[in-house]
Amino acid sequence: MAPIPKMMQAAVVHLPGGPEALKLEQRPVLKPEKGQVLIRVHAFGLNRAEMFTRQGHSPDVEFPRILGIEAAGVVAAAPGGEFPEGATVATVMGGMGRKYDGGYAEYTLVPASQVKTVDAEVGWEILGALPEMMQTAWGALFSSLRLEKGEKLLVRGGSSSVGLAAAAIASYHGAFVVSTSRSQSREKLLLDSGARDVILETGSIAAEARKRYPDGFDKVLELVGATTLADSLKTVKKGGIVCAAGITGGKWVLDEFSPSTVIPSGVYLTTYASTVEAFMETPLNGIARLVKSGAMRIPIKTFRLTDIVKAHRVMDESTAEGKIVVLID
Repeated sequence: MAPIPKMMQAAVVHLPGGPEALKLEQRPVLKPEKGQVLIRVHAFGLNRAEMFTRQGHSPDVEFPRILGIEAAGVVAAAPGGEFPEGATVATVMGGMGRKYDGGYAEYTLVPASQVKTVDAEVGWEILGALPEMMQTAWGALFSSLRLEKGEKLLVRGGSSSVGLAAAAIASYHGAFVVSTSRSQSREKLLLDSGARDVILETGSIAAEARKRYPDGFDKVLELVGATTLADSLKTVKKGGIVCAAGITGGKWVLDEFSPSTVIPSGVYLTTYASTVEAFMETPLNGIARLVKSGAMRIPIKTFRLTDIVKAHRVMDESTAEGKIVVLID
């Protein structure tokens, strides 16, 4: 590998704001200690959590901060010997982009305990897309929802990157997937990603869902959040599960939440929170191979680090129609 430089290019937020708050700067490359891994970043995915941090909504984040809760690249240095130099790896969460500088840079320094080796031979655009998106979709489906083959799954917020990934995973594992979208023009996108049916998202779809599927859904992955959660609970059959795992609707809490009123008798409500432990358990290599082969279709839109403001603007406007990945030469 090339020698580690003293300085690197990074996208830094000094003050909360819109996409233009991201500034490209030269920052020092940190020297790793034992128990840490310095990663030469080749790709990273964009996540709405980073948009909220950029806007100033993430608690306890101190600015200036290099954003980015995930990264994929190669090991530049691991003083503790946990990984060989040049190994392809991915990392996610653990305080990245919040407690300490994250993946929006040519190098990122993270604890070795949250680094995962990747041996699947895939391009950086695929590997950069997968870590956070796939661990969220996989964990929500199989840890929280306990999805099984043959079950009917409703994905609320189906055109989000996690929604598209969830549909692809669930369909591959034999579930019947129905996805929602606010735009009828995205129907083909959702069907191509694994959905068998699409319901136009109006904020209140329970009546239409029950009209099409009178027995209700076995499982619901709720990615819109508090704005549609009560409505989603009405679409589930008795014994079914709703998992709240996203806030694409932009609202964090329910107003005047009354469990006995909102949750139907015999229906179960759970959540899913992304963690380092969940990421380490996600079968990233197997998923990467399935995406590369086309067995699971994940739309990806790529940008360069120099276009980070444009990439964030696309995320803000929800016009990507897939996972946004930033590539670094």
